[in-house]
Amino acid sequence: MADLMRTSNPALNERAFQGERAVLGEAMTLQGTVNKTGVLLICAVATAAWTWNLFLHSHSPQTVMPLALLGGIGGLIVAMVTIFKKQWAGITAPIYALLEGLVLGSISAMLEVRFPGIAIQAVSLTFGTLVILLLAYRSGLIAVTEKFRLGVIAATGGIALFYIVEIVLGFFGIHFTAINGSGAIGIGFSIFVVIIAALNLVLDFDFIETGVRVGAPKYMEWYGAFGLMVTLIWLYFEILRLLSKIRSRE
Repeated sequence: MADLMRTSNPALNERAFQGERAVLGEAMTLQGTVNKTGVLLICAVATAAWTWNLFLHSHSPQTVMPLALLGGIGGLIVAMVTIFKKQWAGITAPIYALLEGLVLGSISAMLEVRFPGIAIQAVSLTFGTLVILLLAYRSGLIAVTEKFRLGVIAATGGIALFYIVEIVLGFFGIHFTAINGSGAIGIGFSIFVVIIAALNLVLDFDFIETGVRVGAPKYMEWYGAFGLMVTLIWLYFEILRLLSKIRSRE
């Protein structure tokens, strides 16, 4: 059973359901998870719209950067709390979405000023990818085999390790200009990361479906929705980054 519940998303991994079983009438459902994902999306959009408007009225990064910093650090802390205290997900997941919305709105607004239309393009591609992969998963076109799962996990881990090394080396003045630039290498790297982020959605779908099948407790609906939001936000930022590289070449 552990192999069925393995995913590269740290929120949705094989340990999430260990020791978790629902009492009669309080089991996790697919519809409940979908509904709660919708609630989290509304929370994220609300704070994103607020910071978006703040920046567009002031046109000053100083107006929204403190909020983006608060959202980034606060979101990371709340995410870690949620992972270790799944029972609290009904409270912490909406807080996480609200905090991440601060980052989403701030960064999107600043890039929108430089590249008009980029935000709606990124949103459309993110949700378009979500729908297409969900249909592919439900139809059986994409099968979550052990090789598929381990491949996505390995690639995701490698990307995470690269980002950590990049941040650390950045403090010493070492930067990966080719990868972060708008050249062929930079765009190619971003395409690769977007593909891996998108494939994580498939693992998340499989994880949530497994939770429903094994009769996880009701609060795991919030936890499953939280894990899906983590992947969606990552995918959105990577698509936004890819689009900014492409637009900067024009």
